[in-house]
Amino acid sequence: MRTLPEPVQNLIDALSRLPGIGPKTASRLAFYLLRAPEELSQSLSHALIGIKQETGLCEICFNITHKDSKICEVCASDQRDHSTLCVVEEPLDVLAIEKTDGFNGLYHVLHGVLSPIEGIKPDDLKIRELSERIQKGGFKEVILATNPSMEGDATAMYLHERLSEFNVRVTRLALGLPVGGDLEYADQSTLLRALAGRQNLD
Repeated sequence: MRTLPEPVQNLIDALSRLPGIGPKTASRLAFYLLRAPEELSQSLSHALIGIKQETGLCEICFNITHKDSKICEVCASDQRDHSTLCVVEEPLDVLAIEKTDGFNGLYHVLHGVLSPIEGIKPDDLKIRELSERIQKGGFKEVILATNPSMEGDATAMYLHERLSEFNVRVTRLALGLPVGGDLEYADQSTLLRALAGRQNLD
């Protein structure tokens, strides 16, 4: 028998399905919304509906864009470096790189990584579209910016092999010790990557 009214329990169940939110956090959020002004719930509801109805994917890079825009702002800009392409796993990765103000090229969003365990194969990602973009020419460098995980590494290796047929430089983001980190706290894999990616002090 339920101890909570059905609408409250339904909201808790829905929130629990979100990544990083467990049952306790979902319960706290649900009861916060229950006590909050009605305008907040209406605003949240409108935003949730809008994120599905008013967004789409860029036809070129597959980043998130407004539904009325077939091409995102980055792809449409003539101020970007159209000879450099950065390949990322998810749209959030584009935001992370843009915040650095250190990259002015274009992007290609894979929408995931290769994962045999989860049944994610090359055809499930935007890899064919990536090959088609590069085949058209114009790119001098492709930066593989997948995450430093088993799946991210496997995806980068697969892409490197697949892109080797094109006349383009393929690079990978440097991996290693974080700024402010101590060697004694670094794991073996991080230290190995840092050693392999060491640079000259010129």
